[in-house]
Amino acid sequence: MPDETSPDAPDQQLPTALDSSVAHSARIWNYWLGGKDNYAVDREIGDQFREIFPDIVDIARSSRAFLSRAVRYMAGEAGIRQFLDIGTGLPTVDNTHQVAQRVAPDAHIVYVDNDPMVLAHARALLTGTPEGATEYIDSDLRDPEKIIEAARGTLDFDRPIGLMLMNILGHIVDIEEGRSIVRRLLAEMPSGSYLAVADGTNVIRAKEFEEAIAIWNEAGSVPYILRSPEQIASYFEGLELVEPGVVSCPLWRPEAAQLGTGREVDEFCAVGRKP
Repeated sequence: MPDETSPDAPDQQLPTALDSSVAHSARIWNYWLGGKDNYAVDREIGDQFREIFPDIVDIARSSRAFLSRAVRYMAGEAGIRQFLDIGTGLPTVDNTHQVAQRVAPDAHIVYVDNDPMVLAHARALLTGTPEGATEYIDSDLRDPEKIIEAARGTLDFDRPIGLMLMNILGHIVDIEEGRSIVRRLLAEMPSGSYLAVADGTNVIRAKEFEEAIAIWNEAGSVPYILRSPEQIASYFEGLELVEPGVVSCPLWRPEAAQLGTGREVDEFCAVGRKP
């Protein structure tokens, strides 16, 4: 990302209410991914987190790589031409619309976030192909009906849609509420639609990750709850899991050059098809 997109740049068009004195989860994640859209307070918390749990950088990058592979699978093998990406986070590299439209230039993508800073960056930096469509909605995952209503302006809900929920369901403290939200979103989508989920887990290096998450949650960021792989699998109830099922992100359909080299990290993922 060019230097001028950094929030430290004087000409950056960002909301006036932006508070650079409080750490922000999207900016911390951006820092771990090697982006420039973060402040000193974000880097400070990010470094504290990484000192306790060095795997977080691998987790961030593995999650991003999974998103790319999942979107390529859906747009390629599965023929999906519409994507609803909720909790998009700050733009980095290989965002959903870029991956999808490289495979299918006519793909339509709707991003959803409820953070003014994220939306400002997205609208300024993300533009799609002339053949396709890329739109942004200001809404919260906890209001799926509002998301669906707004997304209908860009997406055709009579045709299959790829629903992307990357590192967002962990912010729903009550897992039953998270499952209900997923069901309500999928209920509006036709057969042949897909769900992709990735979230932090506590099975590889649980103690260190739990300690680091405590720092994250105390730093003013939106609270995040680590889930078990079994809990992540529960979001796919009633769906047909795509092989290899629920696995650590590096193990989900790795590139040919990466076969046998992926190290499990505490970020599990899956893709499922609505029958």
